[in-house]
Amino acid sequence: MPDRSAVTTETVASVTHTTQAQTRSPQSYIDERPTWADGTAVSITPMTAMQWRIWSLAAAGKFFEGLVVFMTGVALPLIAMEFSMSKVEHGMVSAASLAGILVGAISLGGLSDHFGRRVMFISEMFIFLAFLCLLALSPNFTWLVVCLFGLGVALGCDYPTAHLMISESIPSSVRGRLVLAAFGFQAVGALIGTVIGYAVLKNMPEMSAWRWMYATAIIPAAIVAIMRFRVTESASWLVHRGHAEKAVESVKRLLARHPQYPHSVHLSSSALRAGGKGSYLDLFRGKNLRATVLASVPWFLQDLGTYGIGIFTPTILASTIGHKSAHPRNLADLINNDALASKGAALIDVLLIVGIIAAVLLADRLGRIRLQVVGFIGCAAGLLIASFSADVSGTTQTALIFTGFMLFNFMTNMGPNAQTYLLAGEVFPTKVRGQGAGFAAAFAKIGAVSTAFLFPVLLADIGTQHLLYILVGTSLLGGLITWLFRLETTGLDLDTLD
Repeated sequence: MPDRSAVTTETVASVTHTTQAQTRSPQSYIDERPTWADGTAVSITPMTAMQWRIWSLAAAGKFFEGLVVFMTGVALPLIAMEFSMSKVEHGMVSAASLAGILVGAISLGGLSDHFGRRVMFISEMFIFLAFLCLLALSPNFTWLVVCLFGLGVALGCDYPTAHLMISESIPSSVRGRLVLAAFGFQAVGALIGTVIGYAVLKNMPEMSAWRWMYATAIIPAAIVAIMRFRVTESASWLVHRGHAEKAVESVKRLLARHPQYPHSVHLSSSALRAGGKGSYLDLFRGKNLRATVLASVPWFLQDLGTYGIGIFTPTILASTIGHKSAHPRNLADLINNDALASKGAALIDVLLIVGIIAAVLLADRLGRIRLQVVGFIGCAAGLLIASFSADVSGTTQTALIFTGFMLFNFMTNMGPNAQTYLLAGEVFPTKVRGQGAGFAAAFAKIGAVSTAFLFPVLLADIGTQHLLYILVGTSLLGGLITWLFRLETTGLDLDTLD
């Protein structure tokens, strides 16, 4: 038996590593595993405090997205009553934050390729905080839409930036599970947002309750914004831009540990070259085109269902089940309806968390593509089950709706909702990684905005059942396109894409 007590991080420097010291990339330092005294490699790559800090602050951004976007489903009835909104205005409020995400992802998100991941990582959080404060004080409908749009811009920037901050700073062997674990906080935020909405309604049954729902996120957002100053820049991005000394310092700061290893960092001369600036046109050239289709189109198709069902679950539940007033006569009736629907939505949203846990456990084992295809098929099955509720009533109707929506939430977070986000940050080279991930997120949000804007109208005009049939078709199409344009990135060293 080897002397296990002899293991320290200082034993990592093997002969192979020494001879390759001048030909290493930042990712090779990050992926390095310590060894026991007899040369046996430890099964995992240890994470440093800085790596965990980056991960937790990125996860917080996804939490706020789920909190704010899905809380809108609870706040919407009260907002509509306060501002006497029409159907079109109702759709504008639902779509405003999603439209902002679209703009933010493709405009601000792409800037991380030019100004750095860290700069945008910090900026986006302060933009979010500013508009969140203004939202809680909105004096009229126009100001409300502007504030929701501004929130969306910040969240859109976070889509590519948070992903890249994590994926370019952690070991390749656990990249999938840690990126998805951070992304899973969107589901936690969705659940907490619904719970907060219900709690505020029960303790403050008044029209202005929706303002307090959003206000609950102000102090936590301020703390996260300030803490983001304490993270280091992506060494891979610095290498690509030719900033040799800064890249070395970034690797050292990222991998600071006790006892310290590595003692010195030597990046290869071939890696330390200015890579030039990429453009969005590069996404549609050569091998990048396949990656662009894979990252964008399935994400667009899954957002049609995920945001439509997510935002309007309380509305759908309120229109089909529950002991409620069919036609609210006053504020008390409206709040009672909203509270009942929020309780049902919270129960359904629990499956979002269960789904993302499954994705975290399986992404690095079964692969991104397989989970995404299976997830799309499962989403279609769940929506089809829910659609059958229109033909029955009573307990059977309730069971079909809950079963269908819960299956949908589980399968979408295990599959396309998680895997599309993960793939978008992995299939592009460093030169256009931020722009590629930003474009994919923006293209996806075209689907989300369309759904949020049209859902209230379509629910009234064609009914829940026909709307669910349409989403069944889009889910199956998403699975087909994923398979046709598949690019598996499980365990891939992202530096090899360059």
